[in-house]
Amino acid sequence: MILASQCSTPNQDLSVYDKFTREIIATVPLATAAHFETAIQAGYAATDSMQRLSGAERKRILVHCVARLRQSREDFVNTLVKEAGKPVAFAEIEVDRCIETFTLAAEEATRSAGNFIPLDGTPRGVGTMGMTRRFPVGLCSFITPFNFPLNLVAHKVAPAIAAGCPFILKPASWTPLCSIMLGDILLEAGLPEGAFSILPATRQTALPLVTDDRIEMLSFTGSDTVGWQMKRDCGRKRICLELGGNATCIVDEHFPWQDSVAKIVSAAFGQSGQSCISLQRLLIHRSMYEAMLEQLVQSASAVQFGDPADPLTVVGPMIDDAEADRVLHWIEQAKAAGARELLAAKRVNGTAIVTPGILDRVSEDQSLCCDEAFGPVMITEAFDDFDDALARVNRSKFGLQTGVFTEKISHAWKAWETLKVGGVIVGDTPNTRFDSMPYGGIKASGFGREGVRYAIEEMTNERLLVLKPGM
Repeated sequence: MILASQCSTPNQDLSVYDKFTREIIATVPLATAAHFETAIQAGYAATDSMQRLSGAERKRILVHCVARLRQSREDFVNTLVKEAGKPVAFAEIEVDRCIETFTLAAEEATRSAGNFIPLDGTPRGVGTMGMTRRFPVGLCSFITPFNFPLNLVAHKVAPAIAAGCPFILKPASWTPLCSIMLGDILLEAGLPEGAFSILPATRQTALPLVTDDRIEMLSFTGSDTVGWQMKRDCGRKRICLELGGNATCIVDEHFPWQDSVAKIVSAAFGQSGQSCISLQRLLIHRSMYEAMLEQLVQSASAVQFGDPADPLTVVGPMIDDAEADRVLHWIEQAKAAGARELLAAKRVNGTAIVTPGILDRVSEDQSLCCDEAFGPVMITEAFDDFDDALARVNRSKFGLQTGVFTEKISHAWKAWETLKVGGVIVGDTPNTRFDSMPYGGIKASGFGREGVRYAIEEMTNERLLVLKPGM
């Protein structure tokens, strides 16, 4: 197995910055093409030894990771605050969720089951038995994003271990440190030789993770543009894509919206809106639109921004200056096209922090509406008819998750039947995610599912056994 610490090459180091102070906090060696070739050879050779691990052995490895993650919780929290600029309250949640993800995987490692298939439904099948069992697909490659640099890594690594798949991980260049720390824990856990490699690298250098035929599955979380190009380039290998969206929340007529304001503000602006399911579009029934807007603006105006190490901070820095500039540019474009600014987003001098912004009357062709904002900005719209609200959601090119606040079970059911998304969250915002649930999207949001048990299914193949009469 290869870790970043083994890849030191002159003039090929990656400087990792504290996203708030802008100080260099670590220097990480970048992997070369030769390192990737070595990792692929080692992972391919480890396929059989990983498959031969018993359920009890896979569970032991994962339980070890759980224990070490708990012991290292504070170190991981501090690293998330620095390398990702993640407010400490959100960093603590992410580390705890990572522990839950590995715990779920440890439980699933011993639950591999198949099906008995009766084949005697016709005279030709009398006396014949069929059964199925799931087997690991083989070597997997994982490419992960910056916004959840621990738990989104865990959602690929932990199921791979539970399934018996060797893997190569390329973490986001902005945030490689948590992955490297996790790699140190995996080194202690007793995985077979060559079973995993963690390699920070440039996109071009890591291209074999997409194109090499020795890799049986690619799992990518990131932008839709990059993800669909990977699908075109990956050849015959299985691919799982989680590509984000412009998540919408609907507040239905007669719903007691006052209690939902705090949830909505947190879902839109928490950790600077840098989440695939951050609430970007809010559709409110016209009968309550102006009253709810007033409360939303008031609540969002009070959101604390600044140093992510402060326990009260909700909005910390965006991942870099370019992303902060992009969000503000999209806001200016929308305003120039006629949008009304209800709460002005502003750049905090000397930082990549953008304060919360709210706009309405944003046309559907504006990037702020039709693309993924991935920043602390929310747009609002009034609707008169619930069916029209559903249609507006479906006009989006994305289809990840939608939140629905309604008191009508008929509307909840209609939303589930009608919305072209991967998940409908009734009674909460679209950024709701539990680590055991199937998570993923359709349309431009990708395909395949994460969530531990569902990721294991993605990383395994069903194999049939037929026993003929007279054996």
